[in-house]
Order: sequence, then C-alpha cells, then structure tokens
Amino acid sequence: MPSRTASSEVGLSREQRGDRTVIALDGELDIASAPSLRERLHAALIDTGPYVVIDLSGVAFCDASGLALLVDARRRVRPGGTVVLAAPRPQLLRLLQVTGLDRVFTVYRSTDAAEQLDARSAAA
Repeated sequence: MPSRTASSEVGLSREQRGDRTVIALDGELDIASAPSLRERLHAALIDTGPYVVIDLSGVAFCDASGLALLVDARRRVRPGGTVVLAAPRPQLLRLLQVTGLDRVFTVYRSTDAAEQLDARSAAA
C-alpha cells in the first residue's frame, strides 16, 4: 500500500465581486502551510476592494499559525477596509470563540450571508 503524505499546500482563490473581494482558503492552516500561504495571501490582498471576505468553508484544520495568518491579513487590508470571516467549520468557529478572535473579526455562517449583509450596510 502506498504511503500518503500530507500536503502543506493550502488552496487559495480570489474573486473580485464589485467592491468586494472573496478569498477562499482550502486545506489545513497550520505551521507547515503558514510560510507559503502567507506570501500568497499577501499577494491576494493587494488591490482589494474595501470589503474582504475570507471564506473558510474549505479549511479542515487550523492551529495558532493559521490564526496568526488571519490576523495578519486583517492588518494588511488597505486603510479603511474591512475583513470578515465566512463559513468556518464548527472546530474553527470554536477556536475563534475560545481565542476571542470572534470579537476581533465579524464572523458569518456563509459567504453569501457576509456579502448580503455588506450590501445592506452599504445601502444604508
């Protein structure tokens, strides 16, 4: 039976939707993936709209290194910009709550909810 090794590569995709940027992560946000993901995430945050949604629905695991990446992403968004987190799995949502990061980030149950609420607040 062939042995299987875990990949330290995390998938990252970026989609521009008007003034909103959706960055979707897929894989494990951990100490093994953090170095390469940091560079790609920084590049994805260049020239974003004022509202950035980080879609966490594809994140299977997250440790302290992954949380640090999310906090760093928040700092790198252009001045006056907003970063929200969307669709974290239960384990990651619990981690955000335990660390207090659910009070630092606005966390939505889905990417659609994050975008709809943003559209309503922009119209107000």
